[in-house]
Amino acid sequence: MGCLYREIPQCGNDQILSAISEFCLSVHLTFEPDGRTRHKLPVSSVRALLQRRPYWLSLLAGGLSATGFAPLDLWPVTLLCLALWMAVVLQADSRRTAALSGWLFGVGHFVVGLNWIARAFTYQSAMPEWLGYFAVVALSLYLAVYPALTALGAWWLGKKHPVALMLAFAGFWIFTEWLRSWVFSGFIWNPLGSVLLPLGQLPFLTKYVGSYGLSAIAVIAAAALLLAFRSQWKLALPTALVLAVPSVITKDSVFYTPGPPADRPDIIVVQPNIGQQDKWQAGYEAENLRKLASLTVREDDRPRLLFWPEAAIPDYLEDGYPRRYYRHRPEFVRQQLASLMKPGDMLLLGGLKLEFDEAGERAIGARNSVFAMDATGELTGRYDKNHLVPYGEYLPMRPVLTAIGLSRLVPGDFDFWPGPGPQTLDLGEFGKAGLQICYEIIFSGRVVDQSSRPDFIFNPSNDAWFGDWGPPQHLAQARLRAIEEGLPVIRSTPTGISAVINANGIVEHQVAMGVAGKIDAPLPSSARPTLFSRHGNILALGLALFLLICAIAIRRAGR
Repeated sequence: MGCLYREIPQCGNDQILSAISEFCLSVHLTFEPDGRTRHKLPVSSVRALLQRRPYWLSLLAGGLSATGFAPLDLWPVTLLCLALWMAVVLQADSRRTAALSGWLFGVGHFVVGLNWIARAFTYQSAMPEWLGYFAVVALSLYLAVYPALTALGAWWLGKKHPVALMLAFAGFWIFTEWLRSWVFSGFIWNPLGSVLLPLGQLPFLTKYVGSYGLSAIAVIAAAALLLAFRSQWKLALPTALVLAVPSVITKDSVFYTPGPPADRPDIIVVQPNIGQQDKWQAGYEAENLRKLASLTVREDDRPRLLFWPEAAIPDYLEDGYPRRYYRHRPEFVRQQLASLMKPGDMLLLGGLKLEFDEAGERAIGARNSVFAMDATGELTGRYDKNHLVPYGEYLPMRPVLTAIGLSRLVPGDFDFWPGPGPQTLDLGEFGKAGLQICYEIIFSGRVVDQSSRPDFIFNPSNDAWFGDWGPPQHLAQARLRAIEEGLPVIRSTPTGISAVINANGIVEHQVAMGVAGKIDAPLPSSARPTLFSRHGNILALGLALFLLICAIAIRRAGR
């Protein structure tokens, strides 16, 4: 059977016939009362398959599991692949086999799920296209360490005890996802729980246990499939029913009631469809501004809160820099923008701020910022991005990498500097805005200033270099933050996907990828603070600890 399943391309005709004969002999023929025969693949044959080819099965399962993320949303495939991987670990005969199968699962999972990073490298300065694919594989080799730790921990804690192993899987998955969110600055793109977003009301459990807890629920759902395959129906059916209940609850039962549209401020979210190849092109600034302006104007005079994307304009908005750094005087640029606004409007837009040496003469750093500007052209607030992208916005070990010619990984001669962390800007009649620039929104529990809860979160982004898979995955993670915090999330991007997400994580309005457009709608109301917004990821870590304790208790009971 092993030859038939995986080695046919290398087998001769005699070997193929022998493998087919071996497989046919391994199939049981059982007789029904009416005399008909039923073919049944015995558990022993499946176990032999898992033990004989655990590594290839794990790699294949990992790659296919990533199809459950946006844009494909094949969540049943993800659950089946997780179940297959758990079966491999359950049959592992050593720590090495368990850990290596977990690592290979992670390699396949991340190479497929993060394929969009290869596209991002094509926009860097004179970078060869092949380097992007090398970066995807290299990053995946590192990220795969976390599933390897999950598999090793689950095998060690639940050796040969299926239920204990599956509970340990869920507990260790929470812990390793949490680790992935902060070790080496963190990269928690595509938490496993995001595959459950298409499943009715089940994602609303994120209000209580966060996205890492939701990932554990995905693992438990896969465990129910594995239990069913093993004919352990007394455990599989109750597990499936418990998970199914939240999926069929009506929306009216969710603790969020949107305010009447008349009571909500009006907003305009602009998506100009400015490609990355055009954004910084010399002489293209006027065309960029024209696109933004054409989508900002409207017929009536009702005050609106306007949202423009990350790094919407290349000009500096603040006064006080040496004259040589300005292409246009900042007061002229601000008045240009103010001319597009009606009285009472407020504009939130992405821009750059420079940092200078002590003499104030030479720029030594920059900040990726969001500026708030009123209809008179006055800047009323600024937020500086805190969680910067390594190799995108700053170069770790810059002197070393510059010496070996890798400074091209980051455009420019100096790095971006981080801001102080989540902040809330008071926008007067428009309420209070929380700010998270681009991929900052993926970090669960670190998007809101707890001392000053905002009314909504603005997430300007530039997904123009994220390929076809990156933008919908980014949107999915913004939806998780909305559910966790009970706050609407507004996304404005150059090329998509721009969206208005309500406090339940439901996309009320969006502008699709690759088109110019705008959203003119009321701002959704916030929900009351969720359990997660009050306590953060301590809830998910508590759930992980509970699952691990249950796994230990079941194993010790020998059940």
